[in-house]
Amino acid sequence: MILVTGGAGFIGANFVLDWLAQTGEPVVNLDKLTYAGNLENLASLDGDVRHAFVRGDICDRGLLDSLLAERQPRAIVHFAAESHVDRSIHGPGEFIRTNIEGTFTLLEAARAYWGGLAGAARQDFRFLHVSTDEVYGSLGPQDPPFAETKAYEPNSPYSASKAASDHLVRAYHHTYGLPTLTTNCSNNYGPYQFPEKLIPLVIANALAGKSLPIYGDGMNVRDWLYVGDHCAAIRAVLARGRTGETYNIGGWNEMPNLVIVKTICALLDELHPSGAGPYERLLTFVKDRPGHDRRYAIDARKIERELGWRPAETFETGIGKTVRWYLDHQDWVAHVQSGAYREWVEKHYGARP
Repeated sequence: MILVTGGAGFIGANFVLDWLAQTGEPVVNLDKLTYAGNLENLASLDGDVRHAFVRGDICDRGLLDSLLAERQPRAIVHFAAESHVDRSIHGPGEFIRTNIEGTFTLLEAARAYWGGLAGAARQDFRFLHVSTDEVYGSLGPQDPPFAETKAYEPNSPYSASKAASDHLVRAYHHTYGLPTLTTNCSNNYGPYQFPEKLIPLVIANALAGKSLPIYGDGMNVRDWLYVGDHCAAIRAVLARGRTGETYNIGGWNEMPNLVIVKTICALLDELHPSGAGPYERLLTFVKDRPGHDRRYAIDARKIERELGWRPAETFETGIGKTVRWYLDHQDWVAHVQSGAYREWVEKHYGARP
């Protein structure tokens, strides 16, 4: 079996669902269930003996040690992180704790566990750390995309905390020999994304007739990666990646935020027309956020060359699937926005953090 941290969040939940569908190998899912962790994401696994959920904090060394000793995973896939840039600007402390201290604690527990393994179990063990392209900083309009050799230049508390965690993972491989793998992905989108991020926020606001906020001039460029493609890439890295290496994962879909929002509006006009007129009428330009990186782009040739992975979705196919998913799951969005999804946690776990 494998241990997944943060497996009730957006990317983690998609990975757990994809992993069980593609491999059938059991998963122990460790998640603190902060605001973005949602067990409704995993409702289809209720009663599935291949999925064991544990509510807990990656900063809890005692819990990590007992989980590893009891479950004996062959790999750790580490998603758990605070990830919203705006939240990191207003409250960086949680990002330092979870992304840096949490990763350090997990590495220490993994090192101790791996050190006690022998033979094939020790040789085959892997620690896969999931990170972001934001650690590389910002690109100019004509700059080449981020390669794995790009110097780190993080510009927000979020990206700085992820950069620190990446460095720790690298250090634990080079100092202690821990068999690590690191992936740096571009902006993900798809089902189960918490509606504070651009794409689900725009869909939810449009359906509610609310304004569609666009930072600055809307021309900040991101490389968009469908979450299902990301999950497939992580499976490839875990299976065939070279230990100690970093693999950039991108969708080859550079697009300005304004184009993203207008594309969603056009899809909604087609699939769920509003009696009040085209959804673009709701576009609202707002003051840019501090330190807003202008452009990200991923050079994903290394993972293509070494591991044979390429994204299956174009932006057109991926955004179409995503908009349809949110239209078909408006109850899920309503539960998230109202906080009703927290009721299950309170019922089963009480007031524990």
